[in-house]
This record gives sequence, structure tokens and C-alpha cells, in this order.
Amino acid sequence: MQLSGNLRKYIFGTLNALLGVASLVELLVPRWLSWVDAAAIALAAAASLLGLNRQLPLQNIFTAAVVTAAIGSAVHGFSARTAIPLGPIVFNSQAGAQIFSVVPWTIPLLWIAVLFTARGVGRLILRPWRKTKRYGYWLIGFTSILVAAFDFALEPWAWHVKHLWLWEPTKLTVNWNGATPLNFLVWGLAALLILMFITPSLIKKQPGSSSTPDFHPLALWLGALLIFAVGSASAGLWWSVGADAVIAGATGFFAVRGAKW
Repeated sequence: MQLSGNLRKYIFGTLNALLGVASLVELLVPRWLSWVDAAAIALAAAASLLGLNRQLPLQNIFTAAVVTAAIGSAVHGFSARTAIPLGPIVFNSQAGAQIFSVVPWTIPLLWIAVLFTARGVGRLILRPWRKTKRYGYWLIGFTSILVAAFDFALEPWAWHVKHLWLWEPTKLTVNWNGATPLNFLVWGLAALLILMFITPSLIKKQPGSSSTPDFHPLALWLGALLIFAVGSASAGLWWSVGADAVIAGATGFFAVRGAKW
């Protein structure tokens, strides 16, 4: 099932317009208004999924979204209860009401937004190799790396700027704004696991291939990194601002380069 072209365009345009407003508020008042954070995450998740409906049936997208939300929530839920596998994370009320008193409702939506956006950016970057036999494997692996990179940019903003969660101390002396390297590794591995399950649902079954690159995921990706950078700058986290700039610059350059191939 796919929405009619006009209806999809209307809903898609409305979602992106609302997301644009929420993003503007985030940029103007980066350290306040936690409800705007939740709205932005929900809108980004919805927009990333609806964008796929241009090529895929809704039932495929729904299945992939449910699996992504379930596994992502389980990873964070176990960590909140046992400190395994991400580390000892504590969610604050700013992250939203908790599902079964374990994980905030924004976490499954965050996983959906991050994973599908990263996959879209990965498709742009790997576009020159889309006709090779191993393209699917490369896309899964590269998307997992992008998900870990996104979390690297997310952590300073989520903890120090928005106070969505905090990391309790561990025996590991190396950390990035409280998060240990294990956290980023697990984000990547969890993304890899999710993609192993959902990739069959995301393969376009109709004959032929689209010749037009989709820049919508890249816009979502760069917009999020801009919000992280502005928020980190407001908190004086200049190393985080630099990391955001490097990630945005590298992915943006190679995505545009791949799209022109």
C-alpha cells in the first residue's frame, strides 16, 4: 500500500514544515523547551519514514520501523536497568514519559529517525557502487558506522545541553562526555543487528531503479548536526562543536559527491 501522490506530498510537506519550525526554535533557544525536543524527534521519525513511501509500501516501512523501535528500545532499556550493554545510563524527565517505567517514549522514535536517516545518507555516499554485487553489505556496514557517528555527535547535546539522560561513572577512564567507547560500539552493533532484520523489507521489489538521488535524509542529518553544534556552543563544549563540524563536513561532502556520480 502506498499513499496517493498528492496526499503523500501534502503530509510530507506538512511534516517537514513543522520540523523546520521546531528546528528553528531549537537553534534560537538551544537550552530550553524540552517539549520541542520531543516534537522534533517525533517529526523527524515520521518524515524519514514517509519519505520511504515514495519507493516502498507502507506495510514494509511499518514492519521495519517496529523492529527498529523494539530493538533500539530494548538496548536502552536493558542499559537503564542493568548498565548492559551501553553502560550505566539514567534517563531524566526531560526525555519524556517512560514506557513500562524503563525507557522514555522518545527513544524508539529516536532510533527510527537516526537509523533511517543514516541509511539514506549512506545510500547517497555509496551511490557510485549501487550496481555492484556487494552493495547491500556495504550499505549495512556503512549505515552502522554512521549511526555510531551520529550518537557521537548526539551525546554532548543530550547530556550537557538538554539533560535528557546522564551517564554514571564507570571504571573506564576514557569517555566522551560521560559515554564510554563501548556505548558507540554498541550503537553501531545494534544498528547492524536491526539492519539484518529489516533490510529485506527495505528492498524495492518493483523493476527498474530510481535515477534521482534523495537528498531528504541528508537534510535531516545536517539539520540535526547543526542543532547539536549550536547547542554545544551555547554550553561552551567546543570540542563537541568541532566534532559536529567534522562529521557534517565529511558526510555532506561525500554524500553530494556520491549523488553526482
